[in-house]
Amino acid sequence: MIIIDEKTIFKIIEERKPVSVALNGPDGMLPAVQDTAMRIMERFDIPAYVLADTTWGTCDLNSNGAKVLSAEVLFNIGHTINMTNFEDNVVLIDAFDDIPFDRVALKCAEMLKGKTVSLVTDSQHLNQVDLVREILENGGVNVKIGKGKGQLNDGQVFGCEFYPAMEVKDVVDANVFMGQSNFHASGLALSTNKTTYVLDPYFNEVRDVTEFAQMLQKKATLAMYKAAEANTFGVIVGLKEGQLSKLTALKFKRELEKEGKTVHLFALTDITNDRLRNLKGIDAFIQVACPRISTDNQFDKPVLSTPQANGLLKILRHESIENYMQIPHWL
Repeated sequence: MIIIDEKTIFKIIEERKPVSVALNGPDGMLPAVQDTAMRIMERFDIPAYVLADTTWGTCDLNSNGAKVLSAEVLFNIGHTINMTNFEDNVVLIDAFDDIPFDRVALKCAEMLKGKTVSLVTDSQHLNQVDLVREILENGGVNVKIGKGKGQLNDGQVFGCEFYPAMEVKDVVDANVFMGQSNFHASGLALSTNKTTYVLDPYFNEVRDVTEFAQMLQKKATLAMYKAAEANTFGVIVGLKEGQLSKLTALKFKRELEKEGKTVHLFALTDITNDRLRNLKGIDAFIQVACPRISTDNQFDKPVLSTPQANGLLKILRHESIENYMQIPHWL
């Protein structure tokens, strides 16, 4: 069950006395967010809007939606980082999943006994890292937990940011990701180039996502080589508040033009195949909004992320692209 830190929400409402508030969170948490919104309205007699658009992380808060609604505070739920306030009107609220890891951690310890592993997780399971570490170590597994950096806590990864795992990758045999998310785990496998297991308490299974991650990398590399044949590029800036990488977009424009390419500049909130089909005369795209848009989705034409675009420039310059995804942050 998802446990939202409603105590903090209520305390902030009591202190700030907003006329209205907004709440959002990852798709899987929306039912719990709805319940919290109802309790706010019952307790404080103010509107509490649930922003039901996707929110993928602190790069995608939808604070503009809260502003359009004149909601004075936006509670972004479930994207725990090492700070609580992200913007003046945005408060990050912890939400943890209380599902137990005991059984699946014992199974993992039996599988990986004698190995050294990097133990990592996402926001929803940070509160159980110490418990899982103890179970694994009691079962004969040597556990390393990398230090957090930037927005990340110790042992935490995002879908595009992997600093704790990268810190210890040279001294471990494998990664163990606590949770159910192949999204996070596959990125972890790609960035560290290590065998990566998902410790899934929902299905009580330990699964290897390394092959799946390698498939994503092959797809990403193929897209780069296809893009190398393009003459006209569309470089896309993301319009979500944490994805507005204009300087990076303009850098790629300059570098591609040096290679004799024609470049169009676009801006989009949601970068989808359907939206890109409306644009004419473009052979390949580069988007600097979110790297996982490119690796995890199907497009009619090559749509490269920032690491892929850097690799593309190396291809055009006849340089090696080895380890182009083995970096701690894909932006």
